Amino acid sequence: VQLQASGGGLVQAGDSVRLSCVASRRIFSSTVMGWFRQAPGKERDFVAAIRWGVGNTYYADSAKGRFTISRSTAKNSVYLQMNSLKPEDTAVYYCAATYGGLSTVEKEYNAWGQGTLVTVSS
Repeated sequence: VQLQASGGGLVQAGDSVRLSCVASRRIFSSTVMGWFRQAPGKERDFVAAIRWGVGNTYYADSAKGRFTISRSTAKNSVYLQMNSLKPEDTAVYYCAATYGGLSTVEKEYNAWGQGTLVTVSS
């Protein structure tokens, strides 16, 4: 599957942004869709994931309470709603898919989107 992420941009601290990721084909119910981010000079980190079939979600501690992952099965799309953004949320955000079950580990994801840059100014 090919993934296309969008929705990034330059925002101010406290603003909200909604990222979107659309898949090139139907996503099977056993798939887990995730969001990762990579800040400048740092490794790519897990942000959130959702089980496609049942909609169960999982978040990194840094995302809990501010970010919400959701999906549209009709649109083969996954979203990341980010609220109360902070400068430390500045990163390239990637969507990804794994067929091996819920995971927070980058190498366990099989397909990746191209990334979308979110820059949060103070």
